[in-house]
Amino acid sequence: MNSEDLAQKNRKEQFGDHASPLTETDPEFVTYFENFAFGEVIAQTTLPPRLRLIFTLGALIGCQALTDFRIMLDAALNVGVTPIEAKEVIYQAVPYVGIGKAVDFIVATNEVLTSRGVTLPLSGQSTTTRENRQEKGYAVQGEIIGFETLKKMYATAPSDLMHIQHFLSANCFGDHYTRSGLDIQTRELLTLAILAAHGGCDPQVRGHVGANLNVGNGRAVMIDMFTQLLPFIGYPRTLNAIAALNAVVPAAEAHKSND
Repeated sequence: MNSEDLAQKNRKEQFGDHASPLTETDPEFVTYFENFAFGEVIAQTTLPPRLRLIFTLGALIGCQALTDFRIMLDAALNVGVTPIEAKEVIYQAVPYVGIGKAVDFIVATNEVLTSRGVTLPLSGQSTTTRENRQEKGYAVQGEIIGFETLKKMYATAPSDLMHIQHFLSANCFGDHYTRSGLDIQTRELLTLAILAAHGGCDPQVRGHVGANLNVGNGRAVMIDMFTQLLPFIGYPRTLNAIAALNAVVPAAEAHKSND
């Protein structure tokens, strides 16, 4: 199947018979963008549609693309992303972009879900309490970034900044990563997508490349994800993310480990 036919197939799967309003005003642009994003790009990845759309939604939050988020949310729901998974994408973004940049996406998601007849609120996905979120957050944080790294972070934190370490364990990890609705491997790739799209946080992108390795997401799946995100976040941020990947897992090293 050539890229044009693949683009039409994927477009039909994601959007049905709905046509972009830009088809009337910018038909040439729509044609070459869709052939690229839904044809050439998807042909280069092995991600299933559900994961492609989950990571795309996260990236659109990261780069604050609310209009396209609404469009791609409909596509995500059409290919099997559940309402709970869609909400978890936004909740997972909050520690990384802040509520100020996430709240409009919560509102937009509520509007889309309500228009589809989904009753809100959805069932709760929290697995922690106020009493154990620090302990459980610390445990999952150690699993993701490595317990030796985590212990060093606590040991070297200045006394006047120790509360930030506790916030990271209890809030970032305890309140978010412990939730059901998305598994740890998906959440960690999603976090990487959000950070790559956000821009200006290269150290965190490198850190989460390593974290993905710790939870079983290898170089190949991260390349697939960055490839999927390229049409939505642009070349500079995609190339910056790939540079972070290469710094942590050089291609030669990845090939050696597969020999």
